Amino acid sequence: RIRFGSGRSQVQILSPRLHPVTDHQSKEHDVKSTVEKLSPTRVRINVEVPFTELEPDFDRAFKQLAKQVRLPGFRPGKAPRKLLEARVGREAMLDQVVADALPSRYSEAVTSSDLRPIGQPEIEITKKVYGEELTFTAEVDVRPDIDLPDLDALKVTVDPITVTDEEVDAELQNLRKRFGTLKGVDRPVQEGDFVSIDLSATIDGEEIPEANTEGLSHEVGSGQLIEGLDEAIVGLKEGESKTFTAKLVAGEHAGEEAEVTVTVKSVKERELPELDDEFAQLASEFDTIEELRNSLAEQVRRVKRIQQAEQIRDKALETLLEQTEVPLPENIVQAQVEETIHNAIHALNHDEEKFAELLEKQGSSREKFDAEARANAEKAVKTQLLVDAIADELNVEVGQADLTERLVLMSRQYGVEPQQLLAALQQNNQLPAIYADVRRGLTLARIVQRATVTDTDGNTIDTSEFFGRPADAAEAEAADAGQADDDKGKDQAE
Repeated sequence: RIRFGSGRSQVQILSPRLHPVTDHQSKEHDVKSTVEKLSPTRVRINVEVPFTELEPDFDRAFKQLAKQVRLPGFRPGKAPRKLLEARVGREAMLDQVVADALPSRYSEAVTSSDLRPIGQPEIEITKKVYGEELTFTAEVDVRPDIDLPDLDALKVTVDPITVTDEEVDAELQNLRKRFGTLKGVDRPVQEGDFVSIDLSATIDGEEIPEANTEGLSHEVGSGQLIEGLDEAIVGLKEGESKTFTAKLVAGEHAGEEAEVTVTVKSVKERELPELDDEFAQLASEFDTIEELRNSLAEQVRRVKRIQQAEQIRDKALETLLEQTEVPLPENIVQAQVEETIHNAIHALNHDEEKFAELLEKQGSSREKFDAEARANAEKAVKTQLLVDAIADELNVEVGQADLTERLVLMSRQYGVEPQQLLAALQQNNQLPAIYADVRRGLTLARIVQRATVTDTDGNTIDTSEFFGRPADAAEAEAADAGQADDDKGKDQAE
């Protein structure tokens, strides 16, 4: 068997529709193919290629070989085909030609049979004889036929948006901290103080050099350093030390228990400005503290609107998944499961024992991890298949602006120029996956546009801010606007 590409495959649309059993012949070639439906998600393609169709492939192979092989009495590239065939062997040339020809002949069979592959094919050559037709089979997973629910009947209910005084106060407090000043104090350390500390550690009495540090700044209570540090610091005065037991988090001894000694070098507390109009003018463009509070309240509301939009999208998709039966291609699911497990163990240098220990510390086990990996893979594959089917049904197309917007966003995230990112994606053949992801995002927006969305209080939610308006509504609004402009022009003319 011959497998094209890697074993780990992602769901991608490669061609339009699938007919259960077909018998096709290419218009460009005399390649014949038939399709057997093995399951709702897998087919076997039987392909027959006349030997005459391989002649151009043989010509190219011999021309390339003639440039590489030197025969007495002939200039490079001019040796006759028969002499080259005798030198290399007919069967060896046949093997090379067939290996080179299989991908294109498989692609022809897929295209002519109108298939929608979602994985890499498994090719088995069933006949390979010089001078006779080449026959092979290709088993591949395909997009299943899915009975889609009525999108106009989709109903989604989400939480309403409420902004409390406590949430606004928290934002105001964070703003105060940004404009606070640190002042040295002569008292024991309290939670919330800022300290400068020295750290050292020993294991079995031996000092760990990489764990030693001096003049480290730390906010007490933040929990950003090693476990147990904040508890050890609280109550100490400047110049005092304390030793406690903790696990090291980095270096050669990461994960090992060590005796850690912390020494407080200085203690400072943060003084916060008064919440008055003067602070509002210092920290913002507003003149009064009331105006600043109103602005912060709107910021909190904006964040909650974004969160609500995400909830709408997720719940719409969850509802569709519950309403729709989607056959799952086992090979694709298993490939994603294996990739998840591979990535998890790879991070631990493929040490199964360390992986088991890590899972145990997390209160899990290998059996639970594998089960969760399979459940997540099944949901991911089902989601992609369903959204892709809806995209086909709605004729969703990705425009150049849509793709450019995604590339610009990704380039900002990675800190590279868009053209540099585009080149990298093209080189690694990742653009089809980006295209598919953008198409699914556009499809989810179209799904939400068709749905009826309300909050738990019964209020209808306008989703157009984040998901746009349906095409027919947008066209109607544009037509109304155009008519209004025409009427205004006539009035001005009169």
